[in-house]
Amino acid sequence: MKRILIVLVALVAMVAFLGSAVAQEKKAPAPAPAAPAPEKAKAEKPKAPKAMSFKGTIAAYEAGKMIKVKGSKEKEMTFDIAADAKIKGEAKEGAKVTVAYKKDGDKMVATSISVAAAKKEKKPEKK
Repeated sequence: MKRILIVLVALVAMVAFLGSAVAQEKKAPAPAPAAPAPEKAKAEKPKAPKAMSFKGTIAAYEAGKMIKVKGSKEKEMTFDIAADAKIKGEAKEGAKVTVAYKKDGDKMVATSISVAAAKKEKKPEKK
């Protein structure tokens, strides 16, 4: 009698486990989210170009259009000037300058131009 009872309990337990496993398989999959997750949306946005800078002496300058700067080791770079570019100081040929720029395709676009203040010449001392 005890053996039959143990076998019956084992069969009932097996049926219960198999029934739950079959029920899980028939479960409908969860619907896909309509909008991408916020983290994925951030990853898909194109990154803004990194701002770079170049220091040197102004070789040529056209107000509002372009600036050509001669840097160290005779390296020259020409920049288009953005319409909203910030210009600090008076840009003229021969002045020391720092140009902040971004690459736009094959062009370099100046976003900020900082002209260094001209050094004052020392007057000879009177004796």
